[in-house]
Amino acid sequence: MDTVTDIKVSFFSAKPYDKTFFSEANKAYGFQLEFFETHLGPHIVNLVENTQVVCVFVNDKVTAEVIKVLAAKGVKIIALRCAGFNNVDLGACKEYGLKVCRVPAYSPEAVAEHAVALIMTLNRKTHKAHNRVREQNFSLNGLLGFDLHGKTIGVVGTGNIGQAFCKIMLGFGCKVMAFDLIANKDLEGMGVTYHPLMEVFEQADVVSLHCPLNDQTRHLINPTTISRMKKGVMIINTSRGGLIDTQSVIKGLKAAQIGYLGIDVYEQEDKLFFKDLSSDIIQDDEIQRLMSFPNVLVTAHQAFFTAEALTEIAHITLNNVLELSTGKPLSNKAALLA
Repeated sequence: MDTVTDIKVSFFSAKPYDKTFFSEANKAYGFQLEFFETHLGPHIVNLVENTQVVCVFVNDKVTAEVIKVLAAKGVKIIALRCAGFNNVDLGACKEYGLKVCRVPAYSPEAVAEHAVALIMTLNRKTHKAHNRVREQNFSLNGLLGFDLHGKTIGVVGTGNIGQAFCKIMLGFGCKVMAFDLIANKDLEGMGVTYHPLMEVFEQADVVSLHCPLNDQTRHLINPTTISRMKKGVMIINTSRGGLIDTQSVIKGLKAAQIGYLGIDVYEQEDKLFFKDLSSDIIQDDEIQRLMSFPNVLVTAHQAFFTAEALTEIAHITLNNVLELSTGKPLSNKAALLA
């Protein structure tokens, strides 16, 4: 490749905060940065010109069709500024010789803390209390919660974020049950116990999802698993929207099998999240139905959104690009996907 200062990095799904944090981090690298607000997909890929690196986010569609065009235009690296990569056709990347890197861990505490925020808000109804008091309504009716201390928390996936979440829940005095393919010995030493997935679902008062989205985990929350959970269970998802079968969750909420739902991700979020649709008529009936429940809390993929996390994401992404573009092995082995 050319020298670093000759390398252009084209960002898609770029928001003002992406420009701010990446421009600041780039002072240490010297790449040419180009920002597109639109998401990457077949509709825009032909506009890519004289770019060696394409930087994408969770809702960009890096399909085989897109990858073929990128390769023909001389793109050498696809850099994800996120951990998940289910939106990238890795097989096609290998076929066309494109390197793919990601940010496997940035601030796991940011996402874990947001999961806790969803739990606490749903439980203690602080969002409703805030609105009441602003209207000079100081009644406590309808705001009854429960002690989180002593409750059983089911954690599905104990990677970096799951580990951070487990530690926080232990600090609350909760019993923490976990499921993962490989048990984490350090967590076990702290008091976390590992169990089969169905056992976790059956015993947990709160189920929090921290696993990746793949063929084995898609619609992990479905009619069968919901039916095995405690009546009134709280389900939290700050991982990937596809882990939840939305129709099944709606039915579970209507039947009061699910007592609380907190989601920061949604299966069809690419049509909604990161946009201001306040003046539009939203055509997605499922998200409208979810938001109509008083015991459902939806945030728009903001769990990662802290200053510390964005700073770390920018530096890791640009360092990945630097190492790949200069022929060096990635210092973070987990960052290389293809």
